Amino acid sequence: MIDIPRARFEQLVSEALDTIPPDLAELMDNVVVVVVDDPPEPGLLGLYTGVPLTERGAWYSGVLPDRIEIYRKPTLEICETEEDVIEEVRITVVHEIAHHFGIDDERLHELGY
Repeated sequence: MIDIPRARFEQLVSEALDTIPPDLAELMDNVVVVVVDDPPEPGLLGLYTGVPLTERGAWYSGVLPDRIEIYRKPTLEICETEEDVIEEVRITVVHEIAHHFGIDDERLHELGY
């Protein structure tokens, strides 16, 4: 386990978001990414809550933003170095953004996420 201050962890999440290709980042709509210390249930490193882009229709209007939570403590618990954290945060951010695009866990695991 490694200890990384919250501000640094938030910076790593921001840097992971910066690696999203611009063409994809432009398609992201009505979504917020936040760092949370503890997950709502054990074993989660991240969680997407919302309506995926693929399921939005004409009815989609005036709703709160989708939410991507990246969980700091469980990520730090499974990592030994800052490099491990950087990689795990990147994978988790990509995984949760993929859910925003409507990609399910089965397909993500096929892709290595």
